[in-house]
Amino acid sequence: MPESVEQWWARRQWSKGASVPYEIGRYRRDWERYPVLVRQYHPDLNHGITLTQVPPAADVFLVWECDAGHRFVATPEEQRSRPGGTRRRSAWCPDCAEAAAPRPVRTPTPDAGSHVCGHARDPRRIEADPADDRCYLCRRLDRESLTREQLVSMATPGARVAVSNENGTAGTYSWQCDAGHPSYQASIERILGGRRCPICRHARGGADRVPVGEAFISRWATAPASAAEPELKRRLAARLDLDLSRNAVRVATPFHSHLEVWPDILLPELKVAIEYDTTGRHGLEHVGPRETSDRRKDRLLRAVGWEVVRVRCGKLQPLGPYDVQAGGVTDALVERILDRLGEIRGELFVAAYRR
Repeated sequence: MPESVEQWWARRQWSKGASVPYEIGRYRRDWERYPVLVRQYHPDLNHGITLTQVPPAADVFLVWECDAGHRFVATPEEQRSRPGGTRRRSAWCPDCAEAAAPRPVRTPTPDAGSHVCGHARDPRRIEADPADDRCYLCRRLDRESLTREQLVSMATPGARVAVSNENGTAGTYSWQCDAGHPSYQASIERILGGRRCPICRHARGGADRVPVGEAFISRWATAPASAAEPELKRRLAARLDLDLSRNAVRVATPFHSHLEVWPDILLPELKVAIEYDTTGRHGLEHVGPRETSDRRKDRLLRAVGWEVVRVRCGKLQPLGPYDVQAGGVTDALVERILDRLGEIRGELFVAAYRR
């Protein structure tokens, strides 16, 4: 149970038998890769305790203040996992995040309601049929030769995540495809509409055509996040006689609904992926949940025979044994990467590809 910072500090003083249980700077390396949190934390709001004296795993309520002046209370774990899936700077402050993306207010539609059968009425659809007084969903169920009960039985056992909406009709279920991919959530209406497993749908766009562990050109790959990645790729192409055109690697386990991952730079002949990591414009990139995602991507690549070299900029700490820390794309960085390639695949093997 989280406690106030005063109570937490007093308890640690008693348990450790010292007036200063954690010296200033002890947890500096753990916090320095979160520049936004460093800026939001103020010792004068937290009993005079500096952020470098607070363990990242401490179960304590701290007071934070965002750049807009909003004060709020959160634990270290809540703050480190705050960015989530958004890239807005306001994501670090609950008040700013709510103002930036307010929750939509749903207004009832006069025609909205439910059919006699219990299915929700869609006010956007003209469902009247002189020859058939059944609702649209009932007619779809009949055309698919499946009853609603049969569809529900197809859902993953015990995975019904929403039993009703405001009209009291059945809602969202968790499903699993024939390929055994992890369950995905969709309503019965979406299942009838052909919205099947997203992993299978994405794989048909390219990953299904290549064996596990092979690099290929994917239509799903994202564009470079900054100009640094293309510049690093250009400098490596000038030093290595390799094909750097491919942008995806087929993996065995789904990664964010895809059977492929998209490292910044791929060296297929060496089976090495190179990632260029910074905290980004707002300090949101490659920290918190995104660091967890990076670690999972690295594990998937290593599981299919690849190795990963991450260039960690700023205060980002290395994640793997071959990561390098740098301040930008330079010739010295390229040399360090080449040294890492030699460590991974052997100097003689890498020398065969040097220009």
